[in-house]
Amino acid sequence: MIKNILKGIQAYSSAFALISKLKLWKFFFIPIGISLFTALIIVVSAYGLSDNIGNFIARIWPWEFGKETFTSISTFIGGIVVLAIGLILYKHIIMALSAPFMSPVSEKIEAHLTGVEQHHHRNTTFKEQLWRGIRINLRNLGKELLITIPLLLLKFIPLVNIFSTVLLFLVQAYYAGFGNMDYTLERHFKYRESIQFIGKHRGVAIGNGIVFMLFLLVPVIGWILVLPLSVTAASLKTVHLLKEDNRLGGHKIVV
Repeated sequence: MIKNILKGIQAYSSAFALISKLKLWKFFFIPIGISLFTALIIVVSAYGLSDNIGNFIARIWPWEFGKETFTSISTFIGGIVVLAIGLILYKHIIMALSAPFMSPVSEKIEAHLTGVEQHHHRNTTFKEQLWRGIRINLRNLGKELLITIPLLLLKFIPLVNIFSTVLLFLVQAYYAGFGNMDYTLERHFKYRESIQFIGKHRGVAIGNGIVFMLFLLVPVIGWILVLPLSVTAASLKTVHLLKEDNRLGGHKIVV
């Protein structure tokens, strides 16, 4: 698992150069706009709702002594809760809406790696790509929330909250990598086959998603670069995985 996670991370090392080489930046203009707009809404919401959630949580403290301290801690936790849920929503919103723009990117990367311009894979329309992105991300959103909510509750338990934070980060990373890999897989697999393939290579998805999540911690610049670099890295690694699993026919990876 750790080896595969590292492979997912290492794929980023050649992502920037490949984007420039294949002149892919033009495909990212609209997704970058979607990313910045969504991130701005999430940040503003987290700032505005943290006080409300903190005051609500503080009501469980019945005593006057320590009330102010408990309220401050509750406000901080409230901000984390909103940000955690916001990051989940952010990931799935931008990945779902960007699907029709990311599929051509992964297709050009696949053609570059295999040396084959005309692939015999599933042909999908803009509408079908958008629906696939929405369907995959709604499915992942539901599963991620089912795991995330209990982990957020564990944050109220001292010491345990340290481990819950790590698990929360890895869960978010997995589903981020999942969405990035599916941009390539949608041409080769149907919905359920794609889920099975990523489940088999979940370490690579986590590795890709770890860098994705770290980008989100860098305001503006990170929000601009997160999709171009993560999608390119995921496409690079996914094409190699398809080749290893003999899902690309006799095509040879040339780079």
